[in-house]
Amino acid sequence: MSERFDVVILGGGNAGFGVSAIAHEAGRRIAFVEHRDFGGTCPNRGCTPKKVLVAAAHALHEIERAPVHGIEVAEPRLDWAKLIDRERDLIAGIPASMEQLARKRGEVYKGRARFTGPNTVQVGESTLEAEHIVIATGSRPRPLTIPGAEHLITSDEVLSERELPREVVFIGGGVIAMEFSHVYVRAGAAVTILEVLPRLLPNLEADAVAALERETRRIGVRVETGVEVESVVRDGDGFAVAFSRNGRSHRVHAARVVNGAGRIADVADLDLDAAGIEHDGIRIAVDEFLRCTSNPAVWVCGDALVGPAQLSPLATYEGRIVGRNIVDGPRHRPDYSSAPSCVFTVPALASVGLTAAQARERGLDFEAHDNDMTEWFSGLTYGESVAFAKVLVEASSERVLGAHLVGHRGEELIHLFAFAMAHGITAAQMRDTLYAFPTFAADVKSLV
Repeated sequence: MSERFDVVILGGGNAGFGVSAIAHEAGRRIAFVEHRDFGGTCPNRGCTPKKVLVAAAHALHEIERAPVHGIEVAEPRLDWAKLIDRERDLIAGIPASMEQLARKRGEVYKGRARFTGPNTVQVGESTLEAEHIVIATGSRPRPLTIPGAEHLITSDEVLSERELPREVVFIGGGVIAMEFSHVYVRAGAAVTILEVLPRLLPNLEADAVAALERETRRIGVRVETGVEVESVVRDGDGFAVAFSRNGRSHRVHAARVVNGAGRIADVADLDLDAAGIEHDGIRIAVDEFLRCTSNPAVWVCGDALVGPAQLSPLATYEGRIVGRNIVDGPRHRPDYSSAPSCVFTVPALASVGLTAAQARERGLDFEAHDNDMTEWFSGLTYGESVAFAKVLVEASSERVLGAHLVGHRGEELIHLFAFAMAHGITAAQMRDTLYAFPTFAADVKSLV
């Protein structure tokens, strides 16, 4: 069976829905192809269910800090099974509601798609032809090649297993490892992070990461950087993870070993060559409009797009950019310069704009305003265990180039800096703005 559409969208996640919102409004005939659950990674297996676990960790963090306020709390105990059940209940209706929305906007095909030509894909017994085909297939865990990698679990299992493991080892010190380690250790598990690079979160501001790493160690997470993981083997009722550093061998036991090495574009099964799509197995070559350079019928957005951060809001944003380019012609370009991001540890690390290293690489003349706010009145009032800010301001224009916060409600305050950067509000204007007091936001004027 063959069907023709204006737009075929491969993937039913945020990026695909961003495309469909624009294309549907413009009257285009749309087909969605999804082999798993509608909504994609973020609402079903990523940021949305993760925040349920993070919220529990935050409650335990507040209990830990309660004595600062003269409050004595009996030893708290997290019922892991109840927490997982709560998380599952909160997201249970998402796939059905998202699929219903997809069906309102177009036709839905269940299954894996593969290209059969420049403008065609095969889904089961159906051949779909379209003027525009959008690759919005999201991401998958980065595969590891160490011996015993088949024993590793991913964030999917972390978010679904009802039994709390006694010991957890994360291989890789990226966002997934950092966020879930803060949950696991507060729930009572012994946690180790093994990172091959010299430091955690290498793409983020070094000083902010250092502040977060100190806090991560303080709460009991064992952090080992600059290591080589050699193997994962069964050991009794768990696993032994062998690693080395500086020529010395070490072993750590774990009930669960988690792949914390990040995620890569999920495009391997699409048969990209059949459509003449230039790629290296993971990265698809696109132009400034997110259009495939070798096949103008194909567009890429969301986590399938290699380069920009893999963030849910960016996926929607990129999807809408692609949708507008399909409707208007290729004239819209994404701008990531003021896109905020957060690592949802407890407390969180929030960032927007350039790091100091990136600003130096660009030859910019800037001032870096570093502040440890744990001894500020606001930090003392709430008994903050970590409160750090680094804000970069261009010397000549007072333009905010970047901001990096740990704690101090940074996951909310970062949006003030992002707004300022997006709309040309200078550091001087931020200092001169009135803020309600006493609030964490009132400290912004002292951070720039």
